[in-house]
Amino acid sequence: MSDASDFSRIYQGRKVLVTGGAGFIGSNLSRRLVDLGALVTVVDSLIPEYGGNLFNLAGYLDRLQLNIADVRDQYSMNYLVRGQDYLFNLAGQCSHMDSMQNPYTDLEINVRAQVSILEACRKYNPSIHVLFTSTRQVYGRPSLLPAGENLPIAPVDVNGINKAAAEKYHLLYGKLYGIPVSALRLTNVFGPRMRVMDARQTFIGLWFRQALEGQTIRVFGDGQQLRDLNYVDDVVDAMLMTSGFTSAIGEVYNLGGEPVSLVDLAKQIIDINGGGAYELVSFPPEQKAIDIGSYYGNYSKIHLALGWEPKTLLRAGLERSLAYYRDNMSRYL
Repeated sequence: MSDASDFSRIYQGRKVLVTGGAGFIGSNLSRRLVDLGALVTVVDSLIPEYGGNLFNLAGYLDRLQLNIADVRDQYSMNYLVRGQDYLFNLAGQCSHMDSMQNPYTDLEINVRAQVSILEACRKYNPSIHVLFTSTRQVYGRPSLLPAGENLPIAPVDVNGINKAAAEKYHLLYGKLYGIPVSALRLTNVFGPRMRVMDARQTFIGLWFRQALEGQTIRVFGDGQQLRDLNYVDDVVDAMLMTSGFTSAIGEVYNLGGEPVSLVDLAKQIIDINGGGAYELVSFPPEQKAIDIGSYYGNYSKIHLALGWEPKTLLRAGLERSLAYYRDNMSRYL
């Protein structure tokens, strides 16, 4: 159930609120929802460090409502959740290194603000369908691969702890107050409109920039660490399914894909780019302390329950991403 006509039956004419909607995943989701006929309100603080970028909504700004607000502003959220049918809650701080250097800020954005959003839903719109974007980082260094949802929650950094807490708060509010809540644990998402200025959002965005600018891609460690990646269109499909199916209420699902070593990923990017180089470098001590080693997720639960699976082959996704930034790099620097 992932074709446009099926999703249109769910979302056409519905009021949808997307927090973090000018960011990478949020903007791709918001654009798709508009195309499906939803009445979309985007909330984004447009704080540069967190990935918000109005260019991500180019061509759609006159087709949706944009509210420049911070999810930490409880009064704004109290107002914005009213009358909405769906809430895709993507706003957050996702830099692991930033969370270690500024733990209070990470706590404020990724926990306190999330509780404020849930309180706004409880008080003013308890029937709103809420999808929370969690992260594979809640597993820390996984004790088993592929990582399934039943693995222990054992984050290795402040960001992972706070995202795990926010996920638990969402599920708790769903259980106690009847708010229809579900959560997706995302892995490495990539594609058009991601942050490429630095590695705050994900390392692969920086690798795209380094390849396109003729810089050497720096791979930490021996490069044999495994990662699974999901192209953003497939992730948006998973979000639309999870929020749209009542059977997903109260559930947490992993996303995931085929694992690839970091060295092989760097080589593919260089090959598609038509040139470039990579080098293996030692981990900076502060990053080595929170590195999770290899990770790839078991997504059989969401596949069996909702029929989701990644459709975009890694190489095809890399080709589309590099083509996008080749044309639009100046908009992201």
